[in-house]
Amino acid sequence: MDVVYASLHRRQPGLVPPGEKAEVLAALWAHAQPADGLQHVSARCEDDRVDLLLYLLSRPADTDPCPAAAQTQTLIARVHQASPLLSRRYLPPHPPGR
Repeated sequence: MDVVYASLHRRQPGLVPPGEKAEVLAALWAHAQPADGLQHVSARCEDDRVDLLLYLLSRPADTDPCPAAAQTQTLIARVHQASPLLSRRYLPPHPPGR
């Protein structure tokens, strides 16, 4: 199993709305696909971001030296684009290495 840390930064820092953690986790699970290999996810909301720990099934590193990071980037970008909640509250995720 691979564990990947990721963050989404708020468009407007401020107080964390009640239930935001549950809403972020629900959006991730709603848009996760079997190919993502998502097994578990935890979140921590801060006034300027939401921090995520994603637990993914390990995959062989055939061409990508860090396939779990690429999987996570793909999943979070898809969720951000598909979820009105995430796209309104958070900036788009940065590609790995930025």
